[in-house]
Amino acid sequence: MLISSLNSAAFADTLILLVAPDSANRQATKQQGDVVRIYDAINKQTLGYNIFHISQYLPDLTGNGQVFLTEAQVAQLNQLLTATSFAAELVADLSPKFVIGYVKELVAHPDSDHLSVTQVEVDHGATLQIVCGAPNVAQGQKVIVAKIGAMMPNGQIIWPGALRGVTSDGMICAARELALPHAPKRHGILVMPAATAAGTPFNFEQAAAVVAAQNAAE
Repeated sequence: MLISSLNSAAFADTLILLVAPDSANRQATKQQGDVVRIYDAINKQTLGYNIFHISQYLPDLTGNGQVFLTEAQVAQLNQLLTATSFAAELVADLSPKFVIGYVKELVAHPDSDHLSVTQVEVDHGATLQIVCGAPNVAQGQKVIVAKIGAMMPNGQIIWPGALRGVTSDGMICAARELALPHAPKRHGILVMPAATAAGTPFNFEQAAAVVAAQNAAE
């Protein structure tokens, strides 16, 4: 897994890389040149890297928030890690993190009166189990799924998890969670038109148009 982000306001010219969730153990850091490795102090597992002066190494990299690195860019970063005596352990992740999902199955959570356990088909025919608390989620819907490795607009990262003992590998999103314009404040996921193809990458303009049409219909 490789999650990459830029935040010019808080960390100027710094690329933040995450390769594993935060550890429950104490974290440690080691800096060599412009590279800081963050790792678990007990088992030594790498959690991420901070790359300072990233514009010197990836001059074409732009954006704010989550950014997606090409295989060539990851190869350049691995060369930098090697040059600074770290392991070349970064692996490119080119799969889309926000996709249209199809809710194939839905059952009540065994330990909750408001959660549902869904089986959601996403890209490449994969099916994710996602626990959802939205009151309007239903079998047969087309929805927007934030997969493992997605960074939400508020900076939250989607990691593998569990809700009340049931595994949940992603999130079915509401319009406000995606920071879509004119998103309704009421609790509930954004349901996409039935004709929307499951597995396709999330399209911001398309989703914003759906929100606008739903608002107009109310």
